[in-house]
Amino acid sequence: MLVDLAVLSPVSLAQVPITDGILEVLQWDTLLYIGLGMLVGMLVGAFPGVTATMAVALASGFTLTMDPVQGLAVLLTIYVAAQFGDRVPAILINTPGTPASIATTFDGYPLAKQGKAGLAMTASAFGSAVGMFFGIIVLSLFGIPLAGLAREFGPPEMFALVVFGLTMMIGVSSGRIAKGLVAGAFGLLLATVGRDPVTGDQRFTLGILELNSGIPFIPVIIGLFGVAEVLNQMVTHRRGDVHARPITQLGQWLPDRAMFRRLLKPMGIGAGTGSVVGLVPAVGGDIAGIISWDNAKRFSRHREEFGKGSIEGLTAADTSSTATLGGSVTTTMALGVPGDSVMAVLIGSMMIWGIQPGPALFTNQPSLVYTLATILFVATVLSLALSLVRMKSMVKLLELKNQYLWVIILVFCMVGTYSISNSVFDVFIMLIMGLIGLFMLRFGFPAGPAVLGLILGPLAESNLRRTLIGDGWGGFLSSPIALVLFAVSAAALLLPAARQIARQMRWRRKR
Repeated sequence: MLVDLAVLSPVSLAQVPITDGILEVLQWDTLLYIGLGMLVGMLVGAFPGVTATMAVALASGFTLTMDPVQGLAVLLTIYVAAQFGDRVPAILINTPGTPASIATTFDGYPLAKQGKAGLAMTASAFGSAVGMFFGIIVLSLFGIPLAGLAREFGPPEMFALVVFGLTMMIGVSSGRIAKGLVAGAFGLLLATVGRDPVTGDQRFTLGILELNSGIPFIPVIIGLFGVAEVLNQMVTHRRGDVHARPITQLGQWLPDRAMFRRLLKPMGIGAGTGSVVGLVPAVGGDIAGIISWDNAKRFSRHREEFGKGSIEGLTAADTSSTATLGGSVTTTMALGVPGDSVMAVLIGSMMIWGIQPGPALFTNQPSLVYTLATILFVATVLSLALSLVRMKSMVKLLELKNQYLWVIILVFCMVGTYSISNSVFDVFIMLIMGLIGLFMLRFGFPAGPAVLGLILGPLAESNLRRTLIGDGWGGFLSSPIALVLFAVSAAALLLPAARQIARQMRWRRKR
């Protein structure tokens, strides 16, 4: 398959109306929405258990009536700000605000116990900002070329790309590959409800008119991520259980010059690692943070401090976890394959706005690359500024009782879902999915593959059937790109299992 090199040439990139994309964001009303998203995101990150995915899912119901740029401004800013806010509980009470801050706890809490909580949060904020800026550069440089390359994809390549995205998310399902496969199959099953994409016949609608157009995305997403998480916390909550009391002695805030110079290397390691990892679909900031923490330890002159209060380890992990966001947005928009669970929620909102992420998006609307980059840049600058203010009220928020949060979240879930199309049926779908999501949480089934299956299922089915109608199975065999994607997908599923078997064999030999 020949790729049109003109799509990838510097001349075509130079012709992109960059100022159009930037000016579209620098409107007072869009900036106001960015500020709103920042406040929500910082609060979301500060409360353990309230994930960025849940917050973006809840906000989706309220942004669908907005202009697409304003809606993207709110949702992306929530995601960015949550990456800053979630470091607060990770450092002060050793509890990750979101999965992306898991590696923050490795050295953040030990530093706080040493009386260096303020220094740890400042280093984390600067590292997070540097990682986010690197991610924005990745989006700006690679968004249009990647979309231009992917636009040459035909039905066989698109089907293989969807399979690749699904298997990558399943492959990183915390070692639960079998359960990830079941969750993905459940999502694909949900995607078959509605009208056949080729013939238009009704399928599995049970005579319910609301299901003719398929199961709605947003109620499913809010149910699986929002309602399910609240129900799970209610089930597992025990009277008298509270989080560890936050450390209130923050100590020194700003690092000196020598400390800044020491942080340059781990920031570079984190930015490089996160930027590359972010381009891989479904591999989120939590994995990037752990990988970068380990890489920083290998190249550090102070390895003995890692895990015991290393400012280098903290900075590397936080820089890497935020650097993935730019790559995640790039793959989501350019390929139509969500980079992580938050991007899967974002795709659902964009489809309702009439925007179809995929190869044609950036090539038809190149200014959108710079619209997204500007939103991320402004959100990062504002989030960094708010993080450095460090009001003590932020620490006080950690003592708020969970029961109040549950009521607030459930109310927002119901109101947000109903507001999408003023449909009680959507709320009913949301509640059912909340119960299903609770079952999945309690028994270890990841929700990400299910959402991905629901969103990408129609795309996979239509391209599979087009390929089979046109060239049969030979259409896949004659496509090198499809064969490579299938091979990588198979490796993502088989290699973790093979490593586990190899470990068990070595353990038995030692016995």
